Amino acid sequence: MKSIKHIFVSPQTSIFSAAGIIMIMVVASRILGLVRQRVLANFFPASDLSLFFAAFRLPDLIFEVLVFGTFASAFIPVFSKALKKDGKEVWEIASSVANLGLLIFLALACLVIIFANQLYGFIAPGFGPERRDIIVLLSRILFVAQGFFVFSYVLTAILESSRRFLVPAVAPLFYNLGIILGTWLLSPRLGLLGPTIGVVIGAASHALIQLPLAVKLGFRFSGKIRINDEVKKIGKLALPRIIEVSFMQLAKSVELFLASLITTASYTYFTFGNSLQLLPVGLFGTSIAKAALPILSRQADSRGQFKKTLFNALYQSVFLALPVAVVLIVLRIPLVRLVYGTDIFSWESTVQTSLVLSAFGVGVVFQIAASILARAFYALHDTKTPVVISISAITLNIVLDFILIKVFKLPVWGLAAAFSFAYLLQVGVLFALISSRIFERVSLKLLVPFVKSGVASVGAGAVMFFTLKFFDRSVWRGIRPASFEKFVLDTHYTINLLILTAFVILVGGLVYLVLSLLFKSNELKYFLNFVKKTFISRKLGIVSARQTEIVSLPPDGGN
Repeated sequence: MKSIKHIFVSPQTSIFSAAGIIMIMVVASRILGLVRQRVLANFFPASDLSLFFAAFRLPDLIFEVLVFGTFASAFIPVFSKALKKDGKEVWEIASSVANLGLLIFLALACLVIIFANQLYGFIAPGFGPERRDIIVLLSRILFVAQGFFVFSYVLTAILESSRRFLVPAVAPLFYNLGIILGTWLLSPRLGLLGPTIGVVIGAASHALIQLPLAVKLGFRFSGKIRINDEVKKIGKLALPRIIEVSFMQLAKSVELFLASLITTASYTYFTFGNSLQLLPVGLFGTSIAKAALPILSRQADSRGQFKKTLFNALYQSVFLALPVAVVLIVLRIPLVRLVYGTDIFSWESTVQTSLVLSAFGVGVVFQIAASILARAFYALHDTKTPVVISISAITLNIVLDFILIKVFKLPVWGLAAAFSFAYLLQVGVLFALISSRIFERVSLKLLVPFVKSGVASVGAGAVMFFTLKFFDRSVWRGIRPASFEKFVLDTHYTINLLILTAFVILVGGLVYLVLSLLFKSNELKYFLNFVKKTFISRKLGIVSARQTEIVSLPPDGGN
């Protein structure tokens, strides 16, 4: 029991020990999230689910602008430094920010709730009046859930600033469980109100699971708002990020607008494809970026340590994410069939969702790199640069959305393709700017680890594609000899599809490791060392303050 308590309450002192813990919980949360989507697909057809997903648009817009626009870029860097001083003032900062966030949220939520019908008529014109009424009803309930989240993310920021990453990483599990239980228990009687009530239960659980540890660390909720220098600094740093997130939410609203005009079910295809690609993005992007931000913030005055931490995170995350992105592209149809293949999820739905997934898969690595690079700027207390670049990329994304859907008349996968291309350009600019800032002389050698991982992943993808086609019976229909039946699988059966998918992934993973070994990839060595320390030593990623960092800057990344 003491060991379990130690795991939950002890701080993580290295970036990859923290990221290791977050990764484990992100995998669990994302898998549970896919279970949630599978349960939804089991109870509702794609056309009805589009209403449920569309109802999130306005509540998410207000919540993400307030919360994601403040905590990741502004609150954590300022609060992390304030923690060094300790004392009562530190917790007054947290309480003041929580109160301000709740007040602003309530004001905006009330305004949007009043005009919800008109607003949804504008951003989702493809849904008729009756369907729009359902969306409006669901959205008004979802605002209650987002209110819980505003407070919950204050607790998340407090715990992550204190380098307690496990409990915040566990909280999303309870959110997903709430939706699953609400759907399962209430949907037969209440229809779409079932998962909507589940969202409220899950959001409340998300906050309650984090509250005890935050209180243990010293947090006390107070009704007072004290605008001191730190709170002003958080506001100043958050403003550019709030503008950026506002543009991101505009882009998401455009996606709903255009998807609703294609077909009623298109927004479900887009959402389901996005849910699958978010697994590697959360695993290798969000987890490493979250773990890196407090450490990068502490190392901002030491350029040598800062660049080592940053490029360790970039090289390792790209090394891990590239083969997963290839899996999403090559195995798009098997994955969609396995995750969403219920009796009411048609073959057309499978094909359209798989095309969305493959288009997102192309941009997975760029999303991950952008997340880490942006936090490097945040740690340097520069939120303006990544925001300007991000807004430019988002503007391009919106323009491409209209061109691909309205001009070229592409299906809904065109939205995902525009999204991936915009992230590619964003990462290129961010990487060039941060490199020029922290290196005296920028060298092309910085790109060598990325090239090695890229070539290895392409090779693995080619082998995976050939293996998938070779062992799928449907590919050889009409041209195979009778004896060939022993070596191929009828993928109309779920168990056969699961076996073939697992086998192809295993083959691709082995090819990727072998090619990385042949290319003398330093990331492979560091990854294996991390696995050895984590699982063989059974330390679950928690290290002492005296232990050195698990990885170091590869020789290829020199000055």
